[in-house]
Amino acid sequence: MQGLIYYISLPFIYLLSLLPFPVLYRVSDGFYFILYYVFGYRKKVAMQNLRNSFPEKSEKEIERLCKDYYHYLCDLFLESFKTLTIGRSSMLKRCTLSPVAKDIFDRYHQEGKSIMLVMGHYGNWEWAGNTFSLTCNQKLFVVYHPFGNKYFNGLMIRMRTRFGTGLIAMKDTYKDMVKNKSMITTTAFIADQTPQPDNAFWTTFLNQDTPVFRGTEKIAKKMGYPIVYITIKRLKRGYYNILAEVLSEDSKNTAEGQISELHTARLEKDIREQPEIWLWTHRRWKHKRPTENQPIL
Repeated sequence: MQGLIYYISLPFIYLLSLLPFPVLYRVSDGFYFILYYVFGYRKKVAMQNLRNSFPEKSEKEIERLCKDYYHYLCDLFLESFKTLTIGRSSMLKRCTLSPVAKDIFDRYHQEGKSIMLVMGHYGNWEWAGNTFSLTCNQKLFVVYHPFGNKYFNGLMIRMRTRFGTGLIAMKDTYKDMVKNKSMITTTAFIADQTPQPDNAFWTTFLNQDTPVFRGTEKIAKKMGYPIVYITIKRLKRGYYNILAEVLSEDSKNTAEGQISELHTARLEKDIREQPEIWLWTHRRWKHKRPTENQPIL
């Protein structure tokens, strides 16, 4: 059944990918209307997440922000499919690497240092990976969680590796990074997913108790790689700019929880500046902080 659904869907996916951008965004407008007004996909989740994160905003402001988010979500969905057929020049025109970010990555490459990138589900992370691979000298590996449907997982792998990006399944992260240690690499972690509460680092994020994966910090300390935070700003519809800043030059000697706290706080700052381009339909706060992790008052 999975294969049947995939092969029926594939021609439509490629058709969407081949559409000129003006037409693609018209289609996205239609998808937005259906997703938000007809199906109301996870609307209650998104609205509650927004209310909890921005208690200072009025209900009218929250509703406007929610609509802006769903509009962007549809754009992101179709832009991701566009990765199947987009050309190199078009990719680099629509998603650029800032000069400061390029200087950071060039410096580490010249020094022969591998690095770790940390980022959130903010902006078009799919396009950012392509632009990095097309622009930078290091080999980029992205840590990802494979899809349950092997056919669509294969499609996603094809989309993400077209321009030379490598993929590492989440369960193989440390093993593959050790295997690649002889290369100058950049390994990207999307660190705002939801871990199990008992194994998480707990902090306050967008006014809420939030669990953070410890894996990013643990691997950084084991490997001793510098940590660079990535921001993907949306300049206007269909155009992005990648910013970067160094969070830690010497991850081995950071205090326990320091890296996790740093990248979480940095992501919150980005979300507050451009909230509509983060994944509000994700059930980020489905777990409660365990009693033993309650903050000391």
